[in-house]
Amino acid sequence: MTIAPPGHRAAAPARGYSFGTVAHMEWRKLRTLRSTWWIVAVFAAAMVGLAVLALSHDGYAQLSPAGRASFDPTHDCFIGLLLGQLLLGILGVLTITTEFSSGMIRATFTAAPRRSLVLAAKAAVLGAVTLAAGEICAFAAFLAGQAALPAPAPHAALGQSGVLRAVLMAGAYPALIALIGLGIGALIRNTAGAIGALVGVLFVLPLLFAPLGPSVQDTAQNFLPHPMANALIAVRPPAHTLPAMAIFGLLCGYALAALAAGAWALTRRDA
Repeated sequence: MTIAPPGHRAAAPARGYSFGTVAHMEWRKLRTLRSTWWIVAVFAAAMVGLAVLALSHDGYAQLSPAGRASFDPTHDCFIGLLLGQLLLGILGVLTITTEFSSGMIRATFTAAPRRSLVLAAKAAVLGAVTLAAGEICAFAAFLAGQAALPAPAPHAALGQSGVLRAVLMAGAYPALIALIGLGIGALIRNTAGAIGALVGVLFVLPLLFAPLGPSVQDTAQNFLPHPMANALIAVRPPAHTLPAMAIFGLLCGYALAALAAGAWALTRRDA
């Protein structure tokens, strides 16, 4: 029989813990990570900086009549999403993989043995932080981009049809990618592997449809996350795309599916 040394108390699962308690624990972990605020800061700089850069050099005066007719000053404000989605997706991955790499996940599961509840709390905290950051940066990018857009280009206003919806979707989209990253991280458990999988989903998968012809590409754009974002942030989406709210619903489904897969892996594999 093994006897614990004096003063040593074996760790025991916490009793009576709630979702709120676990969410508070996850919030403390997320806000104390330096990488969280560095990523959010770079995300903000990319969103606003690239909006100003893109619209201040838009070249509207040199566009053809067809180019002027299709010019969308709202869509062009969100060129920063190309980088921003990856940044918040990486934050989602790091939210869980850093605990696996450091071994702290064992302490987390000791304090809160219901692993699916832990992942749900992580998703709630991550979703709240990234949604707030996404919406603030989306509105800032829109306002900065419109201010930088030179005459005679037409400017967009939030009161115009479809503009407010596009701005709101530009903030919500990277938050959903962050949740997808969290689910992938829970499934793979390795930072490099999970980030690689995320890059594959966002940037490599659409390229696989390039040789298959325009009709197949148009259909695929309704179901691949990065092309779907283009329809969400366009005031006048292309005719071949699904309605914006249907695309948003699909993205929410992808995030839920990724989190469900991550929860399944957490409950069936040792920490």
